[in-house]
Amino acid sequence: SGNIYGTRFYDWLLFINGCVGCFLLGVAVSMFFFGAEFTVRMGNILDPGSPVISQWVPSHGFEAIFSWRNWILGLAVLFLARTQASLYFMNNIAGDDSFFNLNKRRVLVNGVIFVVFFLAFTALLWTYDGYNFTPDGWERLKGKYFYNYIEMWWCIVLWLIGVVMVLYGVLKSAFAKHYTKGIWWSGIGTVLVVLTLFWVAGYNNSAYYPSLIDPASSLTINNSSSTEFTLTVMSFVSILVPFVLAYIWYVWYKMDHKPITPSEMEGDGEHVY
Repeated sequence: SGNIYGTRFYDWLLFINGCVGCFLLGVAVSMFFFGAEFTVRMGNILDPGSPVISQWVPSHGFEAIFSWRNWILGLAVLFLARTQASLYFMNNIAGDDSFFNLNKRRVLVNGVIFVVFFLAFTALLWTYDGYNFTPDGWERLKGKYFYNYIEMWWCIVLWLIGVVMVLYGVLKSAFAKHYTKGIWWSGIGTVLVVLTLFWVAGYNNSAYYPSLIDPASSLTINNSSSTEFTLTVMSFVSILVPFVLAYIWYVWYKMDHKPITPSEMEGDGEHVY
């Protein structure tokens, strides 16, 4: 009520916001590997007229949105989010068989599309010429991130475990008669795969944010870390992380302790959450 444009217009805005947000998130993560056009000049901090050490060249980072490499992960994240949403509905919404079967079909369709884009991204990532830092400076290394996975063996192990968990959650939910726990398998598997992506992006003499126009400007853990004082403070702040996780768990527990029904979502009455 109170929406002068109508509920359908509001629903379309939510749909667009969800799709664009997921896509841009994938594009942003993809930039950790495929880079962007920027420069870093530490000496500029001494310039009183313009103490800016980093500059976008020439399009302020918007070129990343039009890179076909970034699109692949962006679309993978979008369809993964759609798959996860359907898995969540199957686990948490107590509807009739037609609603449950509708989400089973959505899991299968969106899951297949996600796997296609994810495999394309993996193949592209493992064959890409990434930056490798040596005592003599930066060099382009064929298959840099593939070697990172191999040389950091725990990454490839967790990557394989995560991929198997995601596939199991999707396939079991899509083909079993009435399986509702796929969101747990798929969700945990996704976390494991994403963690390995961040590790291979920043560890093993890698640039977690490569500069496409000036390799020396690429950001690494070493050249972009804060001061020792800041890192010390943040290490103490990180002690609060378990409490934050506990709060998140409690909120989701309260939201999901009683299944939601489709009729409840369509009505204007009291909601269980």
